[in-house]
Amino acid sequence: MAPASSKTAAEPFSGRTRQRQWEQLSRGLYIPRASTLTDVLRGWGLVLPKCAAFTSLTAAELRGWWLPRSIPYPVFAAVPIGERYPERKGLLVCRHPRPVPSVAVNGFKITTGAETLLAAARDLGILDLVILGDSALRIGDCTLEELEATAGQQRRGAPRLRAVLPLLDDRSESPWESVMRVLHRAAGIHVEPQKEIFDQWGRFVARADLWLVGTRRIHEYDGDGHRERQTHRNDLARERRLVEIDWQRMGFTSAQLLHQGASIIASADRLLGRSWDHRRLARWEALLNDSLFRPAGRARAQRHWERAL
Repeated sequence: MAPASSKTAAEPFSGRTRQRQWEQLSRGLYIPRASTLTDVLRGWGLVLPKCAAFTSLTAAELRGWWLPRSIPYPVFAAVPIGERYPERKGLLVCRHPRPVPSVAVNGFKITTGAETLLAAARDLGILDLVILGDSALRIGDCTLEELEATAGQQRRGAPRLRAVLPLLDDRSESPWESVMRVLHRAAGIHVEPQKEIFDQWGRFVARADLWLVGTRRIHEYDGDGHRERQTHRNDLARERRLVEIDWQRMGFTSAQLLHQGASIIASADRLLGRSWDHRRLARWEALLNDSLFRPAGRARAQRHWERAL
C-alpha cells in the first residue's frame, strides 16, 4: 500500500498516513478532509468489487433526487451473491442473486432509478418514498411503467413500492409539495397539482401547487424563498389578482404540514361541506409516524442500518 505522499492531491487512497489533510474513511482507507460525496464513493470504490453498484439513498443523492428528512445513513452498495466484499462501518452491502440493473452516472456505477427506489423501499416509509419517487419521475430517471415492473417482482421492498405507486406524481415541483399532496390524498381530499387559473377573459392569473377540485381554493407550500423581498412582492401581487377573480389562496409552511394536519384537514372539510372524521387524520398521522419525519420511522430505519453505522 502506497503512502499518502505518493498520491496526487485529493485522491482517496488505501494505506497509512498521519497528515492532517486526510481523514480516515475506514480501516486503511483515506479521503481528503472536508470531502464531498464523490470523494467518499471513490474511497469505497477502492475496496468494493468492480461489479458493485451504489444504490438506495446513496444512488439517489448522487443523482440529485430530493431526499426525505436527513438522518445519518451508511453508503449503500449492491453486489451479486458469491462476490467478496468488505464489512466495514459506514458501508452497507446488499447481496443479490443476479447482476443488479445499473448505469453509469458521474463516473460511478449505480443502480437504475427503479432499482434504487426498490432498495430504498426496504428501509423507508411511504411518505419518504413519495419524495424520492416524485423527484425520480420529474427528472426522468425512471418511468412509472419501469417502477410497476420492478414492484411486480417477488423481492424485499416490492410490496411497499407497490403501495407507493398510486401516490406518485411527476408534476410535483418540490419535496414539500409532495408532502402536502400526500396529506390531502390521505384525508380523501381530491386535489390537482399545478392548476392553471385564468380570469373571465381567458388571461392567465396563476399556476397553483394544489387545487382543491370543485372549489375556488388553492393550497400552496410557502418555503423560505417566499420571504425574499422581490418574491414576497410578486406573491402579494399574485394573491391580489386571485382575490379579484374570487379565488382563495392558503399557504402552508413545512412545520404546519408536519404538525397541524388536523387544522388543514378540518378547514378543507368545512369548505367541502363534510363533517369531521378522525380517520382521515389518523391515516395522515400513520404515514408521518412511519417516515423519517417522526422518531418511530427514524428508529426503524436506523435499526436496519445499525450494523453499518
